[in-house]
Amino acid sequence: MSFVLVLLLALHGSALGQTLSSSFYGSSCPNLTTIVRDAVQQAVQAEARIAASFVRLHFHDCFVNGCDASILLDGANLEQNALPNAGSARGFDIVDSIKSSVESSCPGVVSCADLLALIARDSVVALNGPSWTVVFGRRDSLTASQSAANANLPPPTLNASALITSFQNQGLSTTDMVALSGAHTIGQAQCTTFKARLYGPFQRGDQMDQSFNTSLQSSCPSSNGDTNLSPLDVQTPTSFDNRYFRNLQNRTGLLFSDQTLFSGDQASTRNLVNSYASSQSTFFQDFGNAMVRMGNINVLTGSNGEIRRNCGRTN
Repeated sequence: MSFVLVLLLALHGSALGQTLSSSFYGSSCPNLTTIVRDAVQQAVQAEARIAASFVRLHFHDCFVNGCDASILLDGANLEQNALPNAGSARGFDIVDSIKSSVESSCPGVVSCADLLALIARDSVVALNGPSWTVVFGRRDSLTASQSAANANLPPPTLNASALITSFQNQGLSTTDMVALSGAHTIGQAQCTTFKARLYGPFQRGDQMDQSFNTSLQSSCPSSNGDTNLSPLDVQTPTSFDNRYFRNLQNRTGLLFSDQTLFSGDQASTRNLVNSYASSQSTFFQDFGNAMVRMGNINVLTGSNGEIRRNCGRTN
């Protein structure tokens, strides 16, 4: 499916038929893209890892009742403290700072949900990854659900079949799932997310290069160090490229949910890994398509939700 067709499909934002548009803020906030791009570039220059954190925020937002900035709402019993987010979701302070700059230029106009989509795109570009057209018009939720976050966000222990189902439940294809997994070409993961792969018991289809396993054990010991960090892509951790897929071919994927795409029992995911490993341009195109599709999951438009003035709380 071409990028143009995917984009046209993405423009139909809600069940009510209201649409998202790349020119939504053309007259109401003409400096939006410049404000966000400059802020993201500054943040990534200060810490390259934050780019992956921004992409993850957008993903973890969209998979929980849609792309509505619910993950940004502060509260002990809300999404930020769900198991997949507590102690690992980050970048909230920078998002708040960017929102403040946007509010100074265009008060009460730009939603936090749209900001997350734009910040994610600019984060990928800042690390030499692909660009894509971001469409706008999302509105912000009035609530957040910790239980939905615990239920809907795929853990790093899922095999390829379960990952396919998880993404299909969000209206995303197997191609979308494997392409979006390629975001793990940047960023880091805590030891607790892959420790079981180092010391067993091992899941069916889990294959890890032995020397890679040994190298990880020094920073991820069996008895402690759960929050120690390791790069998801040991080769080029701060460059958005297709090396992640080559790592899977070499059985040096960090998470089980990564390595299963190549070593598991799904030929469809293995074929996509091989395709992206051999063609970065194909990966980049499919990744951009998938980000557009993901950014359209169950969006609020029209009079639904609100435009938060502060992303951490409702108006």
